[in-house]
Amino acid sequence: MKIKTKYIGEIDVKDEQIITFSTGIPAFDDETSFVLHPFDEQSPFLVLQSTKSVEIAFILVNPFDFVPNYEVKLQESTKEQLNIEKPEEVSTYVLLTVKEPFAETTANLQGPIIINVRTNKAKQILMSDSSYTTKHQIFKQATKAGKGE
Repeated sequence: MKIKTKYIGEIDVKDEQIITFSTGIPAFDDETSFVLHPFDEQSPFLVLQSTKSVEIAFILVNPFDFVPNYEVKLQESTKEQLNIEKPEEVSTYVLLTVKEPFAETTANLQGPIIINVRTNKAKQILMSDSSYTTKHQIFKQATKAGKGE
């Protein structure tokens, strides 16, 4: 099927590419069907695009690329809900809040998106018992780490 995207126009999507959030994403409860695609070929950023609403699209990154010690502990209920059988079935992403200038962009490390890559079931979880924040400055940390080398 073809869907219109917010950032790159119309794309072809196969049924096996559809990612399903059984209860939607918080504040977007009616949006349960998404596709994940690269923002562009050289970018580490991905777009989680609603298959129903062009304007509903989130910019994501792999948090481990920016925060090497990032840890996510999945509760058994989440593993059951997403039919996770093995750790290698799990892909983890975090939502970005894009700001101007872009270096001020923050990541929500407290609410990662968990995707079972085998079943394409997904869920945003809340890690309220962690030291992570919803506005983690990943680019400033990466810049500081790069200066020390």
